[in-house]
Amino acid sequence: MISFPNAKINIGLYITEKRPDHFHNLESVFVPVGWTDVLEILPADETHFRSSGISIPGDASANLCLKAYEILKKDFALPPVSIHLHKVVPIGAGLGGGSSDAAFTLKMLNELFSLSLTDDQLEDYARPLGSDCAFFIRNKAKFCFGKGDEFSEIMLNLAGKSIILIYPAIHSSTAEAYAGITPKAAPQKWTMIVQQPVETWKDMIHNDFETSLFPLHPQLKQLKQQLYEAGASYASMSGSGSTVFGIFEKDIPSDLGAGFTFWKGKL
Repeated sequence: MISFPNAKINIGLYITEKRPDHFHNLESVFVPVGWTDVLEILPADETHFRSSGISIPGDASANLCLKAYEILKKDFALPPVSIHLHKVVPIGAGLGGGSSDAAFTLKMLNELFSLSLTDDQLEDYARPLGSDCAFFIRNKAKFCFGKGDEFSEIMLNLAGKSIILIYPAIHSSTAEAYAGITPKAAPQKWTMIVQQPVETWKDMIHNDFETSLFPLHPQLKQLKQQLYEAGASYASMSGSGSTVFGIFEKDIPSDLGAGFTFWKGKL
């Protein structure tokens, strides 16, 4: 069985509170995009994981896909599987790629072995794997809050709009991203603004991590400005970076993104 775990972007990202468990509460709108990895899971004589494409740091035994398998195996008599992940979505880029791989592993195992788990149940299995993981179970635009693993519906129509995601290969650690953040309440009614036309978002919807990372990495701010100069209706950094995206009403200039790792497509 093969699937294509996709990335996501954040439209608006507000860090609202530090939690007693040392995580942070946030508010954001998560939107799936078509930049994907390739994931294959097959029955095997023994369980193993291998990867190709972008090199994944760390020990393969700690990969989230294997962790997803193990978390289901605690409750179900899963047979051994071979997991092959071809990594395409940049790692640590604010796109949720690893979380998506884990969530898709859960969904594939559910289908492959007829576990009959509901989406609600799959979300419960996904939450311990990472704050973004549960989003990718339903994989639809949602208003996200709590650690990013609680959801409510939002009316968001981006159909037909073009998007470019540019990854400048700037590494920012989670600690660095949060260092310049002072948690505070999100602007009132910002979720009403995000349901308005995209061209109204520019000065109204913000990613708090830009405040801490743009002074440290000026290229990120420059990329955002270049997207606006190229005609983007809205541009922002995604997650804690360093991917910057632009949403366009029309086709994206052909030379935009040259020199960087990037993906263009439709929403």
